Amino acid sequence: MTLTGVLFDLDGTLGDHDTSVATALTAWLPTVGMVADDATIARWHEVAETHLAAWRRREVDYPEQRRRRLRDLGFAYGNPALDQIFAGYLVEYEKAYHAYDDVTEALAEIAERDLKVAVLTNGSAQQQQGKLARMGLADLGPVWTPDDLGMAKPDPGAFRGAVARWGLRPGEVLSLGDRHDLDVLAARAAGLRAVHLDRPGIGPMDEPHRIRSLRELTDYL
Repeated sequence: MTLTGVLFDLDGTLGDHDTSVATALTAWLPTVGMVADDATIARWHEVAETHLAAWRRREVDYPEQRRRRLRDLGFAYGNPALDQIFAGYLVEYEKAYHAYDDVTEALAEIAERDLKVAVLTNGSAQQQQGKLARMGLADLGPVWTPDDLGMAKPDPGAFRGAVARWGLRPGEVLSLGDRHDLDVLAARAAGLRAVHLDRPGIGPMDEPHRIRSLRELTDYL
């Protein structure tokens, strides 16, 4: 089946989420009385994954997963105060958020081949649309989130729902993302092609369709 579209993940794929988080925490943590050391930043990532996973399972809503992250870091306040505290972090995160340096080149290559582009991301619609706009990618193509689909990756239904709304067949679409579990295995379970963008080179090493940079995407287009 001829390839018609490329379905991108956002965080860790188009946008440098981890660097943006580190920059934001370095600026924000001292303002709330915490030290921005390696241990605290690592803890932030740990609690974020725990509570984002609960949100992906639809066990909590998006604001609540943020509050739970702060509670795990030791903030003992009510919901309005926690929301305000998290808003301070978001200001720094949004300022720091940026695209990887291989994005423009890859999108140009895709455009030359007359392929469609869309984004399937596990984030809130408003926040993820804002990130794309700050990166100059507001007009990249359709963007689907759990807010739109009612489910999140790694549910294969998220991929099936996105592709159906796109008007394409699963076998015509290539999924590309940095999470092997969310963006590769789940996409294949939904019938899509998939490539793992393994920027840090941590594997899984037995994945046959693994690239380290979007500059290597040409081989799959």
